[in-house]
Amino acid sequence: MTENLTPVIIYTDGACSGNPGPGGWAALLRSGKHQKEISGGEDQTTNNRMELTAAIEALRALNKPCRVLIYTDSEYLQRGVTEWMAGWKRRGWQRKEGPLKNADLWRSLDELLDVHTVEWQWVKGHAGHAENERVDQLARQEIDLRRRL
Repeated sequence: MTENLTPVIIYTDGACSGNPGPGGWAALLRSGKHQKEISGGEDQTTNNRMELTAAIEALRALNKPCRVLIYTDSEYLQRGVTEWMAGWKRRGWQRKEGPLKNADLWRSLDELLDVHTVEWQWVKGHAGHAENERVDQLARQEIDLRRRL
């Protein structure tokens, strides 16, 4: 019963300098009056892995099942979940053409989607959307941090 679940809005972004290269991810979570920002990164990764990681870590940060609206500027993430994932699962996490990149992360995301009721909304990146700009800034800070290490 989704009407009894706490509503949460999440904004996510992932970024990479080089592809592969140092990468960062970030998420902004809002529920009622509460807001939380989380971020992290990896030394050698890809942009798509960071986009997936942002969504995974945001959902992991929730301490109970919730009704979630996720805003992402990643068509790969949004279309992967809403259009392609069911087929990948049917084929044992394979694409029709062969191996599925980032299968480990897609599996992790799929497990979290069994816990939460999630709706996905694509937003155009770098188009002045305040929350999208904020998570982009946080993800890029994570890249800068890794460059300095």
